[in-house]
Amino acid sequence: MEEVKKNEIIDLREVVRSILKRKKLFLKVWCITFVLSCAWILPIPRSYVADVILAPEAGGASTDGMLGSLASQFGLNMSVNSGDALYPLLYPDLMASNDFLVDLFDIQVSTIDGELKTDYYTYLTKHQKKAFYRWPIIWTKGLIQKLLPKKEIRTAAGKGGKVDPFYLSEKQYQLIEGMKKLITCSVDKKTDVITIQVVDQDPLICACIADSVRVRLQKFITDYRTSKVRVDQEYYERLVKESYDAYQKSMNAYARYCDRHRDAILQTMLSERDALENDMQMKFNTYNVMNTQLEAAKAKVQEKTPAFTILKGASVPVKPSKPKRMIFVAAMLFLTTMGTIFYIIAKDTLQLIPSLPK
Repeated sequence: MEEVKKNEIIDLREVVRSILKRKKLFLKVWCITFVLSCAWILPIPRSYVADVILAPEAGGASTDGMLGSLASQFGLNMSVNSGDALYPLLYPDLMASNDFLVDLFDIQVSTIDGELKTDYYTYLTKHQKKAFYRWPIIWTKGLIQKLLPKKEIRTAAGKGGKVDPFYLSEKQYQLIEGMKKLITCSVDKKTDVITIQVVDQDPLICACIADSVRVRLQKFITDYRTSKVRVDQEYYERLVKESYDAYQKSMNAYARYCDRHRDAILQTMLSERDALENDMQMKFNTYNVMNTQLEAAKAKVQEKTPAFTILKGASVPVKPSKPKRMIFVAAMLFLTTMGTIFYIIAKDTLQLIPSLPK
């Protein structure tokens, strides 16, 4: 038994010795791997990440304090059952919609070096950097599309130069699908904290788009939450204007009658004057009531307007997030080293196997 273990130790030492003898092989593999890894990873344009973290106001009052606290410990959100149909867990779906992403096309952006100032749509379609080895693939795809039978080109149906999210062209659809990977939103199920993350090749544009997405998300949610009460406010504003105009007409009619009949002593004239005065007072009371309702509607709009606490605002990133060039090259060197070691062991093992007798 001890002899077997001794032989195994001797064999292991022989394997290590055999590996150490192949220094030239390892040197060649490392040089080739280093050059190929650098040639692959260096042309890939660097990208930056900017994120914004928001804590939204709860959509409604918590009905069960103890129950809600207990449910949050198990990852459940009791606010989903509130009367608000657009609760935080739906915000990622909202940001991935065509309407929301198309609204970002008109944002004016500028690169950090100041050499480019354009809208976000033009920047994404014409000013994106690509690795040089991808150009042959792009050229080949374009050539194949030209050689294939031409099909009907779908064009957008927007008006006034604007993109219609209901009817996108093929190019716009592909751009929207790419934006869904660059602009993402996640929501913590326990705390409803919203995290907006934007990836871009320019750090200043990255931070600008992240902040713009935050503003548009807050505006969309605010418009949704206050849509009903804003309709009521507009309704009461119209009633206030109508009632004020009616009051002005009644007051002018009463004033003219009094001016014309200053020394009136007949009861019919006095009765008509009292009727005009009562009508004026009634119109004033109506105007006063409508004005009170308008003020209540304005207060309701303010009450329904959600509040957002910015836990982390957008800032221009200093360091790129990817690609991790040093880590990639080191990983490739490690993998090729392990592959070379397995190759040496397999080759030596095959040489040690005795040839079978005929």
